[in-house]
Amino acid sequence: MTRQKQLKLRIRARMARTGESYSTARRHVAGAPAPVAHGGYRLRGGTHPVSAALAGVLAHHGVRAAGAELSEAVLFGLAGGPGAGYILWEFERDGSRPVVLGFSAQWQYIDRAPLAALQRLGVPAAVERTGGAVTAARTLGAALDAGTPALVWPDRYVAGYWHLPAILDGMGGHPVVVHGRDGDRYRLDDRTLAPLTVPVGRFDAARARVGSYRNLMVVPRPEGDVPEEVLRGAVLEAIADCATRLGGTSTSFALPAWAKWARTVTDARAAKGWPRVFADGHGLAWALTSVWEGASPAGMTGGHLRDLTAAFLEEVEPLVGATAPAARAWRAAAAAWHEVAETALPVDVPEFARLRELTAAVQQAVVAEGDAGAGDAEAAAAELWALRAEVDAAPPLTTPERDDLFAGLADRLRAAHAAEKAAVGELAAIG
Repeated sequence: MTRQKQLKLRIRARMARTGESYSTARRHVAGAPAPVAHGGYRLRGGTHPVSAALAGVLAHHGVRAAGAELSEAVLFGLAGGPGAGYILWEFERDGSRPVVLGFSAQWQYIDRAPLAALQRLGVPAAVERTGGAVTAARTLGAALDAGTPALVWPDRYVAGYWHLPAILDGMGGHPVVVHGRDGDRYRLDDRTLAPLTVPVGRFDAARARVGSYRNLMVVPRPEGDVPEEVLRGAVLEAIADCATRLGGTSTSFALPAWAKWARTVTDARAAKGWPRVFADGHGLAWALTSVWEGASPAGMTGGHLRDLTAAFLEEVEPLVGATAPAARAWRAAAAAWHEVAETALPVDVPEFARLRELTAAVQQAVVAEGDAGAGDAEAAAAELWALRAEVDAAPPLTTPERDDLFAGLADRLRAAHAAEKAAVGELAAIG
């Protein structure tokens, strides 16, 4: 086995064991990778799709604030920072019961977070929406011809490089950066560290797949650096907005969503109570896997993002004063969510351990290798989704084991809710 192959296996094993993203796991195992440029655009990696995309595009334009590039963490905070939300879907068409978790601000709207960050910074942006795929392709081409990378929202299944199953066709996706074109292929940045391209026709179809997205495209057009006083005001506004939003009473989009979820996990009487929904065991493995994916950075959408919140607060302390107590509180919340993820998909169940390994393998192939890893990503994804279907039909848990897992998950969720209440209180005290 070559040294490179051994390194890949060590990184993948750490991702599966800890739930870390590829970038974090690699940094622990072998240090940070060398920067990679793709057609003049610097690939930076990242965690959260929205904030990583903004960081990449603004860095491409040379935008600086307070003497430095705007980091992903700072842009995450300016986009609204952490969010809260829980939905348990029950799809009749295929019997799946996935869990959707909203860990970022305005998670239920595709465009509000990036536009909020740009507005707070005073960065102009062209926002294009159209129901026509031909017009959408033409406006994207014009942006690329002008040398201006664009944020777009493709359907993940149709885009193809995550190798998702057909049952996820039309379920939407997160923003990616289109930063150029090579013949009949677009150059993409999806927090990648290696060149990634997608055929033009396929990608145009992916943008058009979800009608409500209306081929949304956001093209930041900065006009220079961000003055320090503007950045300071933007940070304080974003922090205050986050504290107000999360501290609200909504059981869908504020911290009470976590308490509601904790109750339903063990409530056998509620229509959405887990003992009732999963009484026959069908769909349980999908739900548990989606919790681990949603809360872990090893998934597709960045995980719980509480560490990114803490990093934002640590970075802005020189601008706005004492943020260290809030940063520590969000680190504690991150640890609590890690326990939620570990409880949902315990690694001591062999089938669940393999699901974690395969999820890590797909992310590693896409993020670390881009086009060069397409074969590995496809093979790992095929095994992943076949195994998910297998354990979804026959979960590897007895009824007592399932009940114990539900009880443990409810406890971990209550702990996460308590940690986040303390963290929001510290946010509210800033400024």
